[in-house]
Amino acid sequence: MKEKKRQNKETRNSEIKIRGALSKKGITISGKQNSENLSSRGYGTMENKKLILDFHEALYLHSKDMLKVGKGTARKALSFQELLQQFKTIDENAWIKYLIYRDLRSRGYVVRNGFGLGIDFRVYERGEYGKATAPYLIFGIQEGQPVQVKELAQVLRHVQSLKKKLVLAVVNRRGEIVYYTLSKLTMKK
Repeated sequence: MKEKKRQNKETRNSEIKIRGALSKKGITISGKQNSENLSSRGYGTMENKKLILDFHEALYLHSKDMLKVGKGTARKALSFQELLQQFKTIDENAWIKYLIYRDLRSRGYVVRNGFGLGIDFRVYERGEYGKATAPYLIFGIQEGQPVQVKELAQVLRHVQSLKKKLVLAVVNRRGEIVYYTLSKLTMKK
């Protein structure tokens, strides 16, 4: 029974072959049905009737063999590594962001871009995307990468003013991710 479910899932994934084109903003998806299908599942943003995927979203869909990305007028699809290199030219933390995004998506969460102050992602509870706001904001760092306490305190104040929970996603050297929730500590005299 498990084998049949796995084969059905693989068949569904292999049937969804979406083509995208590399652009300055990310990956452009044409076609109303493909755009609506991905958008309803929490991927990309609509601009001029086209869906624009961020690089981490495109990498994730590429790794699931659901998306093929072409560059310019070339018919040849980019490999995962080529797409990652394109992402790295825009963001030096591309690999870290992809790992966090992939981990959260694989756990069933809808993950959207953050909005400044070092916030990498907004995370929606399972089944709540489109119904409620994201309760969690993700601040990603790589193990061994220094982060000033002052910076974290500023981000935490901002997140708490929005009535959200700040989650620190620490990616270790092996690519494993540990999540920590941060809260304000007050010491009484």
